[in-house]
Amino acid sequence: MSRSRRIPLVLLTAALALTACGRIWNRPPPEGEAVALPQAELATTWTDADGGTLELAADGTFTAHQVCGDWMGASDWNWQGPRSGTGTWTSGTGPVGSAVTRRFDAKGPKGDEVADSLSVWRHGNTLMLWTRVGDEDNDDPHCILTRRP
Repeated sequence: MSRSRRIPLVLLTAALALTACGRIWNRPPPEGEAVALPQAELATTWTDADGGTLELAADGTFTAHQVCGDWMGASDWNWQGPRSGTGTWTSGTGPVGSAVTRRFDAKGPKGDEVADSLSVWRHGNTLMLWTRVGDEDNDDPHCILTRRP
């Protein structure tokens, strides 16, 4: 192959490789570190950046008012807008901290469950619940909820 034909081939290969790198890079989590908290410490009111609130009650129920999330359900897969409603929540602790799973009472448009999972995180003295929103390759902001003082 002549040099004049190799240069465009090398440039095309490099362009495709750079494009692929951009598609496999995931946004990092928010600043801080995973933390394990007992359910009693999670049962409080959490607020997102837009003023949405999530009240986790000690009895395993919750009330959400226009709260952020990345809702999973077959009929509204990755629907990212704020959501209000009630439901149940559970927490679990693994090797890298705790997580909170929310399940709304109201079902999706096709009768499917609407749920999400939030990691428990600490940055300095601030406790937060967070999840990625949308496609991890996009610049969608994380959903971050912080505890009221």
